Amino acid sequence: MFYRTTIGKKVVMALTGLVLVGYIVGHVSGNLLLFKGPDSINGYAELLKSSAVLLWTVRVLVFGSVVLHVHAAYSLTRLNRSARPQRYDRTERRAATLSARSLRVGGVMLLLFLVFHILHFTTGTVHPRFDVHDVYRNMVIGLRVPAVAAFYLVAMAALALHLHHGFWSLFQTLGWNHPQVNPMRRRLATVLAVTVPLGFSVIVLAVFFGWVS
Repeated sequence: MFYRTTIGKKVVMALTGLVLVGYIVGHVSGNLLLFKGPDSINGYAELLKSSAVLLWTVRVLVFGSVVLHVHAAYSLTRLNRSARPQRYDRTERRAATLSARSLRVGGVMLLLFLVFHILHFTTGTVHPRFDVHDVYRNMVIGLRVPAVAAFYLVAMAALALHLHHGFWSLFQTLGWNHPQVNPMRRRLATVLAVTVPLGFSVIVLAVFFGWVS
């Protein structure tokens, strides 16, 4: 079975990573409608809910991608450790970037954040005053809590590092690796790692400091 091989797991990680990148780009674009006022973002939310088939298709696709992405990452980590059961006395990290070194820890952080985010803004389980029909109000009230705002910002820092290394690596995994295109994909990974987390962070800061009322 292809998935049982190391390269199979890496390909699955790359493809599911692409799906998740596409989703979060769309997600941050929709959330930025907050700055246009309640009517804009609530109207956008109602538009998404108006097609139950499309909404649940996206949810199932994203959920499946998260499960496969996490499982592939976990399996690869176990394979790497089993191949080298005894740690080196000294580890050299000359070539490893911060985003590469923090990939696993950042992945766990993002998984915990995803669970909280769903309970916070999708089901409203941990939201202080959740209203299923008012996304704008939910965001303003939910992100005014200091601990929540801080958690979101830390998670966005983890997302930035994860996107930077992950997006760069998926090109290599899928065989889209060439000296002529490498500088372009490096710039693309950097732009993605900056703009997406920054978009989410601006929303959190704007709400927390009262720039959005």
